[in-house]
Amino acid sequence: MASTSATRSGGGAGRIRSAATTLFSDNQSLLAEIRKVVMMMKDVGVDLERENESQMVKELEDGVLQLLAASEDCTHLSTAIQSVGNGYQPREEATDFKKLFDDEIAKSKANSSSVPQNHMLLRQFREAVWRVHHAGQPMPGEEQEDLVMTSTQSNILNVNCPLTGKPITELENPVRSLDCRHIYEQNAIMQYIRSKHAHSQCPVAGCPKILVAERVVCDPLLLVEIEEMSLLNKQSARPDVVEDFTATDDEESG
Repeated sequence: MASTSATRSGGGAGRIRSAATTLFSDNQSLLAEIRKVVMMMKDVGVDLERENESQMVKELEDGVLQLLAASEDCTHLSTAIQSVGNGYQPREEATDFKKLFDDEIAKSKANSSSVPQNHMLLRQFREAVWRVHHAGQPMPGEEQEDLVMTSTQSNILNVNCPLTGKPITELENPVRSLDCRHIYEQNAIMQYIRSKHAHSQCPVAGCPKILVAERVVCDPLLLVEIEEMSLLNKQSARPDVVEDFTATDDEESG
């Protein structure tokens, strides 16, 4: 009987982990879509600012802020899904999954210092709109040293693949561990896992996590984060380049 009970317990935990992996992937897809929409809204905001539609730009910015607040909620949900999936153990009494998720979401929020108003994507929206009529001029409040920005890099734990040494922005097929969140080149990490058999500890120095091939994936949000990081790197490398949104005489006459 004890053996049967243990088998059922293990099977239940396995099903929860599998369901959590699916939910996590779906939630990451939603996060990726939110980021894409925000980037599109930035382009629309620039077009509206060119036409001096200030009120519409303000309304669009409010919409961006609402989407980023939703993105924060999705991020906390992703953290909760992972925590429940990794730590769930069936008990004799029925599990209150709603309370379980609510508790994990509350923990995630308590450990987070990010707020939508300081999000990097909101900053990018405001900067793009500002440059339409103020190219080369610092944005108001830019001199505040205590401004805390939420960066894509806060979600990217390693900037180079620990196996190939390549920057993650140059990886052909980047993948990320669902357990430790480190990023690798797919072919290199899969070969590493196969060579280590059951003892494939994450190759990032100091990381104790054991890697499982099925849990090292290219989640939808990863590609978006890498693309954003690449754009940030290009902007940092070319501080002298100022984007000019001023229409030429030919464009105005056309």
